[in-house]
Amino acid sequence: MTALDARPDSPTALRFPQGFRWGTATAAYQIEGAAAEDGRTPSVWDTFSRTPGKVRNGDTGDIAADHYHRLDEDIALMRRLGVTDYRFSIAWPRVVPTGSGPVNSKGLDFYRRLVDGLLEAGIRPVATLYHWDLPQELETESAGSPAGGGWARRETAYRFAEYAGVMAEALGDRVATWTTLNEPWCAAFLGYGNGVHAPGRTDALASLRAAHHLNLAHGLAARVLRGALPASAEVSLTLNLHAVRALSASAEDRDAARRIDAVGNRIFLDPVFHGRLPEDLVRDTAGITDWSFVEDGDLATTSAPIDSLGINYYSPSVVAAGSSESPSPWAGAEQHVRFEPAPGPRTAMDWPVDADGLYELLVRLRDELPGVPLVVTENGAAYDDYADPSGNVKDPERVAYLHAHLAAVHRALADGADVRGYFLWSLLDNFEWAYGYSKRFGIVHVDFATQRRTLKDSARWYADVIARGGLEGLDG
Repeated sequence: MTALDARPDSPTALRFPQGFRWGTATAAYQIEGAAAEDGRTPSVWDTFSRTPGKVRNGDTGDIAADHYHRLDEDIALMRRLGVTDYRFSIAWPRVVPTGSGPVNSKGLDFYRRLVDGLLEAGIRPVATLYHWDLPQELETESAGSPAGGGWARRETAYRFAEYAGVMAEALGDRVATWTTLNEPWCAAFLGYGNGVHAPGRTDALASLRAAHHLNLAHGLAARVLRGALPASAEVSLTLNLHAVRALSASAEDRDAARRIDAVGNRIFLDPVFHGRLPEDLVRDTAGITDWSFVEDGDLATTSAPIDSLGINYYSPSVVAAGSSESPSPWAGAEQHVRFEPAPGPRTAMDWPVDADGLYELLVRLRDELPGVPLVVTENGAAYDDYADPSGNVKDPERVAYLHAHLAAVHRALADGADVRGYFLWSLLDNFEWAYGYSKRFGIVHVDFATQRRTLKDSARWYADVIARGGLEGLDG
């Protein structure tokens, strides 16, 4: 069965605008490997993955998809797919091993080779400065203080801005789009709230401090980038906004949805786009903090202008009045909200498949942030796919997922959302954080024993989408 045989039915032909950016995305710790080579030092994820019981099967990113050594092969795969853009992240500890101070020239050289290779292949580089691999030394610094180290410490935001300046100087003439942070919600609340991500802390106050310092880091870095980059370069931020639905129309359930929207979405949207903290979030979290760690001038810094907003979306959340298990990532909401299973089919992550949630987010942002271009910077699904005896990887469920979500993006475009591009997550099967190598999101299958790459049916299908400029001709 070919990819075209696997495609889902579609009642209409859906073309995307001329110049729409068709991309794919990865993250450094998930694919690069070479964890101790050429001057790279440990990140919080190296430490976390070596902590017994934190990552499934004791997996680490030491080798991952070995992208560090297979750079040319992976760029050739992207060229074969026909992607116009590639979104990658830079490993901070590969470039500035201690988080601050001396720059590692060998680390910079790797990203120079990557960017030059992409440009040679006609692919537009989209760089993310932070996809969760904080240098361990910054986490360890001041770890014994009441606030602790890492993102709970204000100083980390300033070190991040310095690192942004290093990268702008090294690659500013060749990288088209610079994203400061990827999913700061996960870094703050999964890393410092319920501890399922690195650095594994369980401290509600630390998670709120981390969220603010990530916002501050974004603003500081945006200013540095703006001052160092050519006028044509774009500065961006990527958020994993939550499509939150109340279980019922009751006042209690609607208040549960409001609470999650405050600590899941507006904790970033309001400081970044409006220069303010959400008043209801401050009330909700009054039992945890008085927010005195927000200093004069911070919110003017967090709201430095950006050129686009990236949206990562996988599935919606359904909430009701109740309470969540402790420790919870939902600071200020854990005693008031419980999560309910959403209806519909589910991925291998046990996440519900519901493309309407992506449409809802895009039209919400159309209304709330007029004039801000949007990019879907991650969207995809994990399934238990495998190479069959003939070497083929058939993944019709992923094709159906992607088709539905691209149709939702098209619907949002038709309804006036200024969506400039779509980045499929992910190019390669990889190290899936706390799940290790047990979950596969790639459209390219990776045999982790041999590092052999195999295009899945979804990769061929996506190549057809790109070649046709949309879903036209791929229906039924």
